[in-house]
Amino acid sequence: MKKNSPSLGRQKSFVAARWRLADAVVAPSLSSGDCVAVVSPASYADPARVGAGCARLRDFGYEPVVMQHALSRGPLYYAGSSQERADDLHAAFADQTIRGILCTRGGWGSAELLPLLRRDLICANPKVFVGYSDHTSLHAWFWNECKLQTFYGPMVAADWAKPDGVDARTWRAAIQPDSSQPWQLDATDGMSVLRQGVAEGRVLGGCLSILAEGLGTPWALRIDEPCVLFLEDTGVKPYQWDRMLQHLRFAGLLKNVTGIVLGDMSANVEEKDMAFLHEAILHALSDFQGPVSAGLRCGHVASQNRTLVLGAQVTLNCEENARLMVRA
Repeated sequence: MKKNSPSLGRQKSFVAARWRLADAVVAPSLSSGDCVAVVSPASYADPARVGAGCARLRDFGYEPVVMQHALSRGPLYYAGSSQERADDLHAAFADQTIRGILCTRGGWGSAELLPLLRRDLICANPKVFVGYSDHTSLHAWFWNECKLQTFYGPMVAADWAKPDGVDARTWRAAIQPDSSQPWQLDATDGMSVLRQGVAEGRVLGGCLSILAEGLGTPWALRIDEPCVLFLEDTGVKPYQWDRMLQHLRFAGLLKNVTGIVLGDMSANVEEKDMAFLHEAILHALSDFQGPVSAGLRCGHVASQNRTLVLGAQVTLNCEENARLMVRA
């Protein structure tokens, strides 16, 4: 679906040139042979799937280190108590032999850790952190408190455990870059145009429902510079997308947003209802002046999960075909 905004002439080049983008903290890249911690900050994971994911990580050249509570089950649906899960994160950041931290799966529970996180420890030891879904709250905390670039990408049990779960091209471009050259996501990654225009800024965001639920708390995502907002979710009906997007708008979260990239919607509605979902989204964003793209296969996808660098500077170009140019 491709739809022009009524105010396209005014917003076609909605860029951030008048702003000075704040510096981000970039963790050291991963290389072959690096140790990566495997953590479960939210729900418990199937040990067999964690094992399969670790085997695939070894195939990529990494040495996975399963943290003490990563395979815990309980209380309830959690992978250990909130303190145990926070302790695993802290131990992974503190261990100088560990270069990256990968979550096993999402579910629910990461928000419980936010009051327990040690800002001094984490900010002093920036590392690659990878997760999606419920871990959106952690991504927001890392950005708010440390300005740390993190990675919305494949998880150990959810994606690495599947033969086709990881898109190797974007993983390597994001996490193992061999140069500082920009790289892009485009139609081959599922992106299409919903509203035309061009926007620049930091790409931030994650799971829509987690971002919406964080509003009004001390840990809500803070967007204080031009931002291309990435939003995705699973099992969310069109009216719920409408409602939560309007919630973000009414709460002022879109104030500094210059463009919006939506994830793959096939985990939300069937193909026959896709046009209706897009219509509901554009209705919710009727007062938003920037370009809108949909379909990026990142997050809740069935296969070939793309990796997105949250906190990176990007350009969203939706003049003809949708393209997201990523600059470290």
